[in-house]
Amino acid sequence: MAAHLASLAAERITEEHWQALRRRFPDVSESYLRRLVRDSGLPMEPLVEGVRQEDFDQLARTLLALHADYTQAAEADDRERQMACRRLVIEAKDHARWAARRAKDPARRAMKEEMVSWMLVWLEMPAAFPVWLELRRRKLDGESQPKAEPPPE
Repeated sequence: MAAHLASLAAERITEEHWQALRRRFPDVSESYLRRLVRDSGLPMEPLVEGVRQEDFDQLARTLLALHADYTQAAEADDRERQMACRRLVIEAKDHARWAARRAKDPARRAMKEEMVSWMLVWLEMPAAFPVWLELRRRKLDGESQPKAEPPPE
């Protein structure tokens, strides 16, 4: 895989590269192949990278990139591309739900449940997602800040 990626001599993995990789490695699952490409460190187009769920920063970055792609496809009346974006988000949402259900650590479960909520908003209200995300992140950042002690009486 590494040799094949190096032979591409690409600065960025495009959708064309992705399709060539899928043809070259037909027995490798799409999710595992995506993980291998991510591990290469090469930048990827949004439909290649998919939705990252390592942390909220990665989730926000990839959902916003897919949102931009989705919006551009809507403006071009490209329903196929819009559906491809939606499929990636749906797949990621389903995976996050699965991870939340099997998480033993309450903090991990809560994180995955929050991620599911982000993806549901993306799917249900794509036009509002960027604004909603900004407001949600502000709220979450505020909750993570220690609360000031009330002044003594």
